[in-house]
Amino acid sequence: MKPITVDGGKGTVELDEGVLHLVWKAGTVLEAADVHAAMAKVNELADGAEYPMLIDMANTQAVTRQAKSVFSVKCAASRIALLGSSPVSRVIANFAMARRTLPCPTRFFTSRHEAMYWLLQTDHSTD
Repeated sequence: MKPITVDGGKGTVELDEGVLHLVWKAGTVLEAADVHAAMAKVNELADGAEYPMLIDMANTQAVTRQAKSVFSVKCAASRIALLGSSPVSRVIANFAMARRTLPCPTRFFTSRHEAMYWLLQTDHSTD
């Protein structure tokens, strides 16, 4: 499946081999409208089902406080792996997840391989 551009153009979403992939463009500052738009596309692709989701935020510049508040809203993701590439990505991810009741198990990874392994494992006792 070809990636679908999220309204606002800051990212793309696709469903590939049973995993939702959300990729934010380099230098993106995430605002609440961006996160809502991405969630709408994710829900549209999932068509009533739930899938594990990989969010590539390696080149995301920042997440606004308003965007952060949207992360507690449930979408079609059964679990979420946040993929970053640097200590800056980790700080952004920690800021995004801090003090929030997340709607599904969510973890940060710097390795795509480890993130996919975690997303696809069938034993969820380590969530």
